[in-house]
Amino acid sequence: MTLHAITLHECQPPGQNIFLTWRLKGSLPDHVQAVSSNDEPGKRFFDLDRELDRAADGPLWLRLPGIAEAFFAALRTVCYQRIVEVPAYAVMGNHVHVLMKPIAPLSQITRLVKGATARQANLVLGLTGSHFWQDESFDLWIQNPEESQRIRAYIERNPVAAGLVHKPEDWPWSSASRPLLLGSRGPLDDPDFM
Repeated sequence: MTLHAITLHECQPPGQNIFLTWRLKGSLPDHVQAVSSNDEPGKRFFDLDRELDRAADGPLWLRLPGIAEAFFAALRTVCYQRIVEVPAYAVMGNHVHVLMKPIAPLSQITRLVKGATARQANLVLGLTGSHFWQDESFDLWIQNPEESQRIRAYIERNPVAAGLVHKPEDWPWSSASRPLLLGSRGPLDDPDFM
């Protein structure tokens, strides 16, 4: 799979999926970021993702069930509002991967998801007013359905690659075990779930 980073400032192609990775503020030491800064974006992404998966220190707040649930709830909310479709996601200890099809402007979706998660997490952690997410993100507009399927598999297998579970469906904070697709039989079909 070849990945090319595209900044969110570029125009949003209508009807196209995007692959996003967000990480916690301070989750990568400066020396790790500098080592691969000259690499092509796809290689840099894979190198940094492996570092994030192996992290034993730094902020790992997304490992806390209440904070992982806050992220899931924020994604579920924007899906319920029908401003985005989310075919795949995975919440890791210090980062998240999301494959989404934006219906509203991407900046609005990002602000809602990251903002709601940060507010809830900072309340839980007693860090109100602190930066929760790193400002930068990795983003890739998906070119075709085959690429979308490869990225979905990458996202759902990330907990396996990180050694957290043996099968993707065993990870509780991923679309492999908790899909967010509207119209499927699941929690979004239950009006009392929200």
